[in-house]
Amino acid sequence: MSSPIETDVAIIGAGPIGLFAVFELGLLDLKCHLVDILDRPGGQCTELYPEKPIYDIPGLPVVTGQELTDRLMEQIKPFGATFHFNEMASALKRLDDGRWRLETDAGTQIIARAIVIAAGGGSFVPKRPPIAGIDAYEGKSVFYAVRKMDEFRDRDVLIAGGGDSALDWTLNLAPLARSLTLVHHRDGFRAAQHSVNQMRELVAQGKIKFHVASVKALHGEGGKLEAVTLSGSDKTEWRHTCDRFLPFFGLTMKLGPIAEFGLNLHENLIAVDTAKFESEVPGLFAIGDINTYPGKLKLILSGFHEAALMAQAAFHICRPNEKLRFQYTTSSSNLQRKLGVA
Repeated sequence: MSSPIETDVAIIGAGPIGLFAVFELGLLDLKCHLVDILDRPGGQCTELYPEKPIYDIPGLPVVTGQELTDRLMEQIKPFGATFHFNEMASALKRLDDGRWRLETDAGTQIIARAIVIAAGGGSFVPKRPPIAGIDAYEGKSVFYAVRKMDEFRDRDVLIAGGGDSALDWTLNLAPLARSLTLVHHRDGFRAAQHSVNQMRELVAQGKIKFHVASVKALHGEGGKLEAVTLSGSDKTEWRHTCDRFLPFFGLTMKLGPIAEFGLNLHENLIAVDTAKFESEVPGLFAIGDINTYPGKLKLILSGFHEAALMAQAAFHICRPNEKLRFQYTTSSSNLQRKLGVA
């Protein structure tokens, strides 16, 4: 175990909501340490759709998951948050003096007056297709997320699935790929209808192919995919040439050790109030997709709102003898100095 680190607030999760929490807490002079199982900030945004456009962030008509993360990182730069990547929050204990001790699986110990859980739905693990030997191709020619679209430029791409991810990436990669084929076990989809319509139009134009089929086997050597065996609805099998395979069969969310923190979970979600976004345990907050309350909407902008109110409540825990003075960034010279824009 390393020597304990002392800070004001420890945040579990470095996705967009955890990052914005750093900003709101920083405006109140509260220092933060963040723990995330991934190797970089961004959470679900950069893990699942780093280059997928997002259209419902206020003031940004369109922004990708990676761009949003980059902007948030720039926004919180003045506050000097410390990140502990590739670490999982493994244990949480209330100390005799009222503070918390958060431990990670890497042996890091963080002592904080307030804990903020911004872990989304937990750790996202893609559902692996039941195809023998697929692990030998993963990360080389079989991918469960698109991190760089250029990886698929001038490639023969096969996409499997019938949800939004499968249809979205079919549409986004079609202009880049040398050839693109979508397969799904039925001629019906769980995706947005306009995406399905766009896909069918591309098929009609001969720009992509669609088969009602399932992937039965992979062919290639050294992790380099050369072809797959497809099986149609009539059980007819044929060999399909491709060198990139994107299976989108959904994700499994694992809450991990957070489930052992002694919280009263409802379907793996943490119930909070809507004034502080505090759990039933004083000093332990939950913001973003991990929480639940009447009227909850799982939107990034909702999480931003939750982070702002959480920060106000956390201030009273971290600075019990100080008076909280509400200020606007547009008019407060004090806040503008903190942001480096005065």
